[in-house]
Amino acid sequence: MLPMILLSPVTLSWMLEHGFDPENPAAPGRYQDTALILASRQGREDIVTDLLHLPAAQIALNHRNMDGTNALWAAVVADSFAIAGRLLQAGIDLDNLNDNGASALMYASSAGKTPWVRYLLKKGAGLHAETLDGFTALDLAANIDCLRLLRSAAKIL
Repeated sequence: MLPMILLSPVTLSWMLEHGFDPENPAAPGRYQDTALILASRQGREDIVTDLLHLPAAQIALNHRNMDGTNALWAAVVADSFAIAGRLLQAGIDLDNLNDNGASALMYASSAGKTPWVRYLLKKGAGLHAETLDGFTALDLAANIDCLRLLRSAAKIL
């Protein structure tokens, strides 16, 4: 078991408030979210930072929730570049595909999150993955800026 002293009082309180076991931070809760995924989705950089001080296995860094998304996808949802950077530095799977075959890049593209498309491309996100329906991030571009970024990146490859 993980000694609870390794986590800050704020993180311990947050975990208990959200039904997580501080002695087993990798254990999934509601919707199969781990503490790391939920904290990322909530934009709680303080909690994510605290959890990332633990070994990757103790926080299940690449755990996928019931939709197959990981904490990086959750950081994009929360619009937190700081959290995404911390997760990537820790080694999270940049190109994780959810149960529909979509990556965080595809989500950002389809949601018109141009800064996120730029960011994920700079971090090396793959362009060629396809959803179960056969669509790529380029196919899913919701605005002209995302389309241009993805076309430009595809030409470089």
